[in-house]
Amino acid sequence: MEHAFLRRAALSRPDVNAEDAASLFAVHYGLSGPIAELGSQQDRNYRIDAANGRFVLKICRADYATIELEAQNAALRHIAGKAAAPRVPKVFAGGNGADIVFVTVRGEDYQIRLLDYIEGQPLTRRKHLPEVTVAALGALGGRLALALADFTHPGLSRDLQWDLRNAEPAVNHLLSAVKDADRRQRISRAMDAAMRRLDGLKSELRQQAIHHDVTDDNVVCLPNDSGQLMPDGVIDFGDVINGWIAADLAVTCASLLHHADGDPFMILPAVKAFHEVFPLNQAELRALWPLIVARAAVLVASSEQQLALDPDNGYVSGNIDHERQIFEVAVSVPSALMEIAILQAVGQMGDPGAAIGGERLLPELDLSKITVIALDTQSDLLDGVAWPQSGLKNQLLSAACRDNAFVSTRYGEYRLTQTVLRSPQPGQTYALHVDLLLPAGTSMSAPFGGILKSIDDGLILLGRDAALHLSGVKAVPGPDDFIHPGKPLGLVAGTSGENGVLRVQLCSEKDIVPPPFVSPGQAAAWTVLCPSPAKLLGFDCDAPAPQSASLLTRRQSHFARPQKNYYEAPPQIERGLREHMVDVEGRAYLDMVNNVTILGHGHPRLADAVHRQWQRLNTNSRFHYAAVAEFSERLADLAPEGLDTVFLVNSGSEANDLALRLAWAASGARNMLCLLEGYHGWSVASDAVSTSIADNPQALTTRPDWVHPVMSPNTYRGPFRGDGSTAAYIDAVMPALEKLDRDSKGLAGFICECVYGNAGGIPLPPGYLTEIYAMVRARGGVCIADEVQVGYGRLGHHFWGFEEQGVIPDIITVAKGMGNGHPLGAVITTRAIADALEKEGYFFSSAGGSPVSSVVGMTVLDIMRDEKLQENARVVGDHLKRRLQALEQRFPIVGAVHGMGLYLGLEFVRNRETLSPATGETAAICDRLLQLGVIMQPTGDHLNVLKIKPPLCLSRESADFFADMLERVLSDGW
Repeated sequence: MEHAFLRRAALSRPDVNAEDAASLFAVHYGLSGPIAELGSQQDRNYRIDAANGRFVLKICRADYATIELEAQNAALRHIAGKAAAPRVPKVFAGGNGADIVFVTVRGEDYQIRLLDYIEGQPLTRRKHLPEVTVAALGALGGRLALALADFTHPGLSRDLQWDLRNAEPAVNHLLSAVKDADRRQRISRAMDAAMRRLDGLKSELRQQAIHHDVTDDNVVCLPNDSGQLMPDGVIDFGDVINGWIAADLAVTCASLLHHADGDPFMILPAVKAFHEVFPLNQAELRALWPLIVARAAVLVASSEQQLALDPDNGYVSGNIDHERQIFEVAVSVPSALMEIAILQAVGQMGDPGAAIGGERLLPELDLSKITVIALDTQSDLLDGVAWPQSGLKNQLLSAACRDNAFVSTRYGEYRLTQTVLRSPQPGQTYALHVDLLLPAGTSMSAPFGGILKSIDDGLILLGRDAALHLSGVKAVPGPDDFIHPGKPLGLVAGTSGENGVLRVQLCSEKDIVPPPFVSPGQAAAWTVLCPSPAKLLGFDCDAPAPQSASLLTRRQSHFARPQKNYYEAPPQIERGLREHMVDVEGRAYLDMVNNVTILGHGHPRLADAVHRQWQRLNTNSRFHYAAVAEFSERLADLAPEGLDTVFLVNSGSEANDLALRLAWAASGARNMLCLLEGYHGWSVASDAVSTSIADNPQALTTRPDWVHPVMSPNTYRGPFRGDGSTAAYIDAVMPALEKLDRDSKGLAGFICECVYGNAGGIPLPPGYLTEIYAMVRARGGVCIADEVQVGYGRLGHHFWGFEEQGVIPDIITVAKGMGNGHPLGAVITTRAIADALEKEGYFFSSAGGSPVSSVVGMTVLDIMRDEKLQENARVVGDHLKRRLQALEQRFPIVGAVHGMGLYLGLEFVRNRETLSPATGETAAICDRLLQLGVIMQPTGDHLNVLKIKPPLCLSRESADFFADMLERVLSDGW
C-alpha cells in the first residue's frame, strides 16, 4: 500500500509570492502592512505588520485534507485553555467567518489560515545553547505533551511523512534523492540499525496527540537576565498527529544535535527536564536514541529530495547543513551508549551489574610483584615532569619498572598524560583500559570461552557476555578459532629479554570497538559498557573516582562562607603549568585571571629554591640572616630614589593597612582620601578605604568618619569622559579638601591604585595624580600608591603603575605577584616616614620577610628578569589588546577595552549610549568560557568587566586562544 505521505513528499511549496499574500491578507482578513516571508519546507508562511498587530498567513495546498488543518486549529485552542501550557498562536477567522479559507491563485487551489504572530526568537541560528536553555526546551516539550494528553480529534489520524512510525518507509522512499552514494549508504545503515533496536520496544510505546515538531526552529524564546534564550512558546502545528510520545521528545532532541559541537550528550538535560514534567516508561527511554537516529535520517533524506524538487527553497537550503550535522552527531556514538546515558540522566540506570569475571588472564604472573602506578593530576610521578609530551606514559611505566618487576596503570583514571592544552573541548582523559609493562613472551590464557579475532597488534576474544580486547599481544591459536576457558591465548609481544606493553580492555557490546580513552562527560556511560578488567587480572587496578562534590560540601561545612570560590559548580583544580591549570578530570584551563601567580604555575626554579631554603631554615625576621637584607635591598632598588626603606608583610591587605598607619604616624592626622570604586583589602583599615560595591554592597554606607571617598575618575562611565576630563575630576576632589580645611581636622593622606584595577584596568586621566598629589602634600598628607594588583611589571610598559602618571608616591604597597602565590607583601617608603611609626612602638609580621619568603621574593625577581616577563607582558599584552579591540568593532555588547600590558579589562554593556551594564551577560560569558577551557571572572562595581590579568608568562598562542574563545562565545551565544 502506498502511503499518502509519499505522494505529498513530491509536492513543492505553493506558488504564492508576497504580492499574492498581500492580496489575500487584504481581501479575506482586511489587513494591510509590510509583509515578510517566513521559512517553511512545504507550505508558505507570510508575516504582516498590520495596524492592529502582527499576524501570520499560512498557505498550504488543497492536497492536504481540511480535517487535518481543523485538527491543528482545535489543538491550538485546547492548549490555550490549559494552565502552565506554553504560549501558542491564536486562530482568527476570515471575513466569511471560517477558520479555513479556500482560495485559488493562478489556477492553483490552496487553503489559508490566519494566526497571530508570537513574539520571541527561535533557537536555530544560535550555535551554542547553554544547559539551562536545553533543559528549558525539554521542559517546554513535556508541558506541551501534558497539555495535549487529553486532546482528541479525527484529524490526528493521518499518514504523515514526519511520523516516526513511518520513518523506515519514508527514508527508503526518499533515499533515491540522495545523490552522494556514501551518504546514501550511511543513512540506510543507520536506519536499519535503529529499526532493529526499536523492534522489541514498539508495543510499549504509548501514543497520544503530539506536536511532533518541537524543534529549535519552532519554539520562540525570550532572554533571561543573563541574555540566554529561554523557550516559552511553540509555533507550527503542521505535524500534530496521534503518535508516539517518545517520538515527540526524539524530534526535539534531534534538533539540538546541530548545537552540540559534536557531543550527543548535550541532549541529556532536555531528556531529564521532559521526563520530570512528563515521565516516560523505560521502553520509551530506551527507544529514544534509535528514534533520534531515525529522525536524523528522515531530515537529511527529505531535505535532499525537497531541494531536488524546489532548488530555490531558501528555508531548506539554509537548514540542510544543520540537518547533515544532526545526522553526523546521531551516528557518531553507539546506540547502546546513548541508551545507558539517557537512563542514567533520569536515574533509571541502577546497578550496571557485576564485573565480568572468569579465569586469570595472566595465570603465571606473580601478583605480589605488580606495582600499580597513578598517572592522574595528583600523581607524584608527574611532579617536576614536563607535560604534556608524546610517549610520556611509556616513559613513566619504564621508570617505575626499574624498581619493580611489573607495572600496571589504573582503570577508570583521568590521566594527566592525556591532558590537552588550549582546547575548547575536554580531552579524552578517562582510561577505559589497563596497560601493563611485562616481559615479552609472558603467556596469557583465555579468561572465558569465545571466538578469537585477530586485529592489528592484538586480538579480540568474543565471549558470550563480553568481548576482551588485547593489544601488544601475539595470538597463539589461529583467527576464528573457539578458545575454551583457561586455554593458551597469546604472548606479550616484544623482543626477548625486553618488556612489552599489554593493553587490556573489556566491552559488554561485542559489535563495538571501544575507544581506549573517553571524555569526562561520557565516562559514566562508557564505564557500564567497558567494565574494569580487575577480576580477570586478579589485582585491584581501579582508580578511585574524584570526590569533587563531597569535597566542596566539606569546604562549605568548615571553610567560612564569606570566603567565596569561583563559579557555582567549580572544577577541582589540583595542578598547574605556566598559564594553565588542570582539574582532577584532566581538563586543562587557560588561567586568564590569576595575577597572584605572576611567573605562572609550577615553576620548577621557584620550587627548587623554596625546597632548598626550607631544608635549611625558616623563621621570623627578628633573626639575622642574609635573605631578608638582600631582598629588602632588591625592593628598594626597584623604587624611585628616596624610597629606600622596606617593610615585609604577608599580603596586600596587610601592606595597605600598614601604609595607612604610616600615613597617620607621619602626618599626625587621621583623615584619608580615597577613590570610589576602589579596593584595597580586607583588614579593618584597608577595608575602610575600599569603596567597591562589588566586593562590599554596603561599602558606601559603612565608611568610618575618617574616610573621605571622592569621585571616581572613571573616564569611561563616569560623569566626565575622555582625555579632556582631568580638570573636572580634579575639581570634584575640592569639596572634600575644602571641608577638611574648614574643619581644621588635617589630612593624613591619599590612597589609590594608579591604574583602576578593580574597575577593569582603567587608566586615570592624564595628569590627575600630579595635581592630586600636590594638593595632598600641601596639606601635610602622604600619597600612597597601591600597586598590589597593577604593579610589578604587569603593565608591561611600566614596572609601576604610578610611572604611567609621571609621579612619585611617598609610599608604595605591593603583594600578590611578588610571591607567585606565596604569601608575601611589602611596603616601600622613605626612612623618615618609616621611622615615624616608632613613636607607636615597633612593627612585627611573624612570617613577613622570613627566610623562605625572602628567597621566594628574590627568585621571582630573578625569573622575571631572566625570562623577560615584563617585556612579555608588553608584547603579548599589546597583541591581546588589539585582538580585543577588534571584537569591540564587531560586537555591540563590547563597550570598551581598558588597561595595558597584561592588566586588561573588557567591559560589556547592553547599550553603548546609556552604558547600561551587561551584568548577567558577563557572568554567563564567564561560565561559557569555562566550558571552553578558559578561567575568567568579572570585576567592577557592576560586575560587567572581564578582569584579564593572567600570569606574565602568557604566550602569544595562549593569548590568541583566549581571544578566539571569547570571539566564539560572542558569535555563538552563551
